This record gives sequence, structure tokens and C-alpha cells, in this order.
Amino acid sequence: MRFAFDSVLKASAQLVWHKEPELPPETRAVVLPGGFSYGDYLRCGAMAQYSPVMAAVRRFADAGGPVLGVCNGFQVLCETGLLPGALLRNQNLHFGCEFVDLRVERASPPFTSRTAAGQVLRIPIKNGEGAYFAAPRELERLEANGQVVLRYCDESGAVGEASNPNGSVANIAGITNERGNVFGLMPHPEHAVEAAIGGTDGLFLLGSLVDAVRAAGSL
Repeated sequence: MRFAFDSVLKASAQLVWHKEPELPPETRAVVLPGGFSYGDYLRCGAMAQYSPVMAAVRRFADAGGPVLGVCNGFQVLCETGLLPGALLRNQNLHFGCEFVDLRVERASPPFTSRTAAGQVLRIPIKNGEGAYFAAPRELERLEANGQVVLRYCDESGAVGEASNPNGSVANIAGITNERGNVFGLMPHPEHAVEAAIGGTDGLFLLGSLVDAVRAAGSL
């Protein structure tokens, strides 16, 4: 993730240890990367939600700062309540590692301004607990508020069961909070930033965040 920002997008990215009680004062955006926090020995993100830095992340988000969570980062955001819903075991009970197609449902800053609604992105997933779930009433609110940002689809943009790699409800691959400043997605945009390793569609998302921060005059 740091390589994608520093080396590809030429945006300064600083690593912050999870036991830090505060974010650096110059922080203008927060990214929670993928991986296996605490070994995922309990439930993905269940332990990471208690890391000291997460209180600072919550304060940053509550103040309107942009927060992006990818894969395990998405799971942590759901566990902390910064995003609604939960991530469950993949429907087939297998770890999924493959490129998938994603349809953009909402194109707007700070996370998807480089895209167009209906655009299809090709980005890899790498998860074992990637099935997004929200109760029916919560799902209705997400849909009504336009909080669903990405859906799994086929290469033509059609959404259906065959294009759902993990059993996510309504083929949801990424959502925001109601305010729109916290975004979580299971696919890994940072693993799709160079043509030599599969494609550059991840830059549509990560680049949108960089554009938003730069537009605010703070990068």
C-alpha cells in the first residue's frame, strides 16, 4: 500500500504503528491496509478494533477526515462500527485469490472521483472472510442512501450470482458510511497499480483519494 502511494502516485505515505495513541498531526487521510491483523485467530478485525490507534482513527473520521479500509482494513472498520455490516466466511469456505470485476455504483470524491458510474474495474481479491453481510433493513438504508460504491459483476458490468466470488449480499464489494468519508472494500487496489503485475485499475480508487487530499491543499 505504501509503495502504491509513495512510488506510483508520488504521494507521501507514513506508516503508523497500531499501538500509537495518536495520528501524526499532519495526517490528512488514513488508510487501513489489508493483511492478517493478530493472525485473524479470532474473527477478522475483532482484535484490531481494540488497537490504541483506532481511537485516534475514530476521532479523525468523526471530524470528517477521509478513511479508507482495504480487505482486513474493511473488516476492522466494520468491527469498530465506523462502517455498518460485517464480513463473513466466504460462501464456499475457501480462501479466494483472483482478479474480479467491479462495477462502480457511485463516482464521487474522495474515493471514486476518477471513475464514472457504471465503469467496470478489474482488481484482485485475497480473502477468506470477504462475504459482506447487512441485515435487510440495514441493506435498504445503504441502498437508499447511495452508500454502495462497488459491486461484483462480470466483465460487461452485469451483476449476478455467477459474478459473486464470496457470497456477499447484493454483490456488494465496497461501501461508505452515511457521511461518505469512510470507505471500505474487500478487493485490493494497491495490488493493481502497475501494468506489469496485472493492471492499473486500482489507481482509479487510490488516485481519487490523493486527488481529494491535494484539492484540499494539504499534500
